[in-house]
Amino acid sequence: MSEKDLTEVQQQDAAYAGLAEELAKDAAVPEALKVLAEDARVTVRRGGAPARGKAVVYWMQRAQRGRDNHALDKAVDVANALGLPCVVYFACISNFKSANLRHYAFMNEGLRDVEEECKARGVGFVMRRPPDEDHLRFFADVDAAMVIGDENPMRAPEQWRKHVAEKLKIPFWTVDADVVVPSKLLEKAQFSAAVARPRLYRALPEFLVPYANPNAQHEWKKPRGLLTDDPKLDITRGWVDFDRSVEPVAAWKGGHHAAVKRLKVFIAKMLESYDRDRNKPETDGTSKMSPYLHFGNISTMTILLAVDEAVEQAVGAEKAHLQAARDSFVNEIVTWRELAVNFVRYQPEYDSPKCADNWARETIREHDLDARERMYSLKVLEAGHTYDDLWNAAQRQMVDYGWMHNYMRMYWAKKIVEWTPNVSVAMKVAIHLNDKYELDGRDPNGYAGIAWSMLGKFDRAWFDRPVFGKRRYMSGASTGKKFDSGAYVRRWGGSQGLF
Repeated sequence: MSEKDLTEVQQQDAAYAGLAEELAKDAAVPEALKVLAEDARVTVRRGGAPARGKAVVYWMQRAQRGRDNHALDKAVDVANALGLPCVVYFACISNFKSANLRHYAFMNEGLRDVEEECKARGVGFVMRRPPDEDHLRFFADVDAAMVIGDENPMRAPEQWRKHVAEKLKIPFWTVDADVVVPSKLLEKAQFSAAVARPRLYRALPEFLVPYANPNAQHEWKKPRGLLTDDPKLDITRGWVDFDRSVEPVAAWKGGHHAAVKRLKVFIAKMLESYDRDRNKPETDGTSKMSPYLHFGNISTMTILLAVDEAVEQAVGAEKAHLQAARDSFVNEIVTWRELAVNFVRYQPEYDSPKCADNWARETIREHDLDARERMYSLKVLEAGHTYDDLWNAAQRQMVDYGWMHNYMRMYWAKKIVEWTPNVSVAMKVAIHLNDKYELDGRDPNGYAGIAWSMLGKFDRAWFDRPVFGKRRYMSGASTGKKFDSGAYVRRWGGSQGLF
């Protein structure tokens, strides 16, 4: 990360901290709100006293769930403190970069759960589609007293938040509901998992606690004539310039209910052997929670609390096995996932070779133009028509199933470096394919994983070799010996295999 980029992020954090300090001193702000704003998950983007409005709005984006959601809980708490109803607003845009019918269908299913769960808590839910999805217009339509939103370190969503903070005349807070440990507490970019892990683990006891899920004390009633849309219908209907080329996958169903169902299956059937089976792509040995986490259908905390409960209830040898599996799982879902969020937060160029560390930049400069034995076009790669059956199977799993086993993602990305002219082209190809086909694409985990595989991010220097230089190399021969690669290829080598 450049000094300029780091300075800009630090200045932004300092500005938000200054707003929080002003809020604490403002005599016009109710004391109850000052206390609620002290939460480490809260960022005050626009301070001041709430307006004399008719509702508190939760502008939902990243955390698409009506339960176990710190941002929604905060909005309900604020609304209750002000004696107002709470309403959730979801703006369904039609042109999110790289998203297509596969992603929107999954999201559509999840929004139906959100509406149901909000109703059970006495909270309103309104979705609007183009051309009526303007945030500021909705806040005015319901006469919002203040707005609560989600934190999201990705480039485009962060720009949306800055725009709204500049235009709003009422308080605007955002809440970090996507991680266990609030992202801003790490304060700067973490060099590696080994550096981030102890800092995250020390904070777990403070933040890994059950959700309150408070109900609204004042039920929201839809004003007469308020423009709304129905998530039970196809949210993409009528969209002309919309990518429908990638179809939904029948094996996946979006939403909080489906996420909880999958979590229960994982805990009951796979958790005990997770530490042994998670790197076996031919088996169904992982949690497969990443699509649900990406869309915010479930939180990391909900998952970990359920896993910890399973460990607590176990006895004897089973407890020891579950504890070992739990520790392995926590390393993946906390250390690596929250390291990815930290990476995107502090590396504005997270999808470019410019985010590489100095040692990697040097070795890339020395080897980026090395001769390649084979070169493939995007069309050939997308079709999975290379000479490498293992790589082709991974590509087919992604295209047909909408998800690729994490171990194969590393191999998949590294081979693209070998088969394209340079690392810049390789990253563009990998990001294009990942974001187009993966249900969990367009996510910090995806960008961090590609940076790890292609740029050596969070890794160390290895032995020097052609093309890769000192970046870690993975060969088909060695990779294929670490699991039953034949079974994986047989399952995914064609186009119809599904777990």
